[in-house]
Amino acid sequence: MITEFCKINSIFNSFMRELRDISVQGDSMRFRRNLERLGEIMAYEISKTLDYEIKEIQTPLDSKVVSVPSEEPVIATVLRAGLPMHQGILNYFDKAENCFISAYRKHGDQSEFEVEIEYLSSPNLKGKTLILCDPMLATGSSMVLAYKAALEKGTPKKTHVVCAVASPEGIEEVVNNLPENTDYWVGEIDSHLDEKSYIIPGLGDAGDLAFGTKI
Repeated sequence: MITEFCKINSIFNSFMRELRDISVQGDSMRFRRNLERLGEIMAYEISKTLDYEIKEIQTPLDSKVVSVPSEEPVIATVLRAGLPMHQGILNYFDKAENCFISAYRKHGDQSEFEVEIEYLSSPNLKGKTLILCDPMLATGSSMVLAYKAALEKGTPKKTHVVCAVASPEGIEEVVNNLPENTDYWVGEIDSHLDEKSYIIPGLGDAGDLAFGTKI
């Protein structure tokens, strides 16, 4: 299942507009907050797909039967750009375990690059629900390698991929390489990748906009 949020009229589109708008992007705190908001909205939608159980609670006046999630997912983030979206998802799944994966483009000659994984910190994933988030799904290589790296900690029963902006090429790459029961929660699927594998029109470098330019 691929859910493209910008096809649905909601406040989500206002946050996406600000993320893309160069007149707003100079405010890194607002950029981070908007990514966090997208994570919160997507977490709410993902929560509808989880398993639930009935529990009885006691209010100050009487008992009440409620339906609550029977599990907490594991939230996995591709560093560093994924941190604000990760926080947004964690705001809703506040008891979730967390996984952090570093992936970067190792550039060679003539703008060619390979994606390499350097770091993984994760709980046991066996039989759990995994939410894997990264704001930009460009070639899809980082997401695929991050998922494969996470498998060192066990195979999840269900995977949700969360991103703000994706390319058609990136979507094709992850759909072809991740399990069939993976759900995709995408802000918007853009036109294409340019010769440097940047998403067009995209929004720029999410990591730099959120945390400052790297050298």
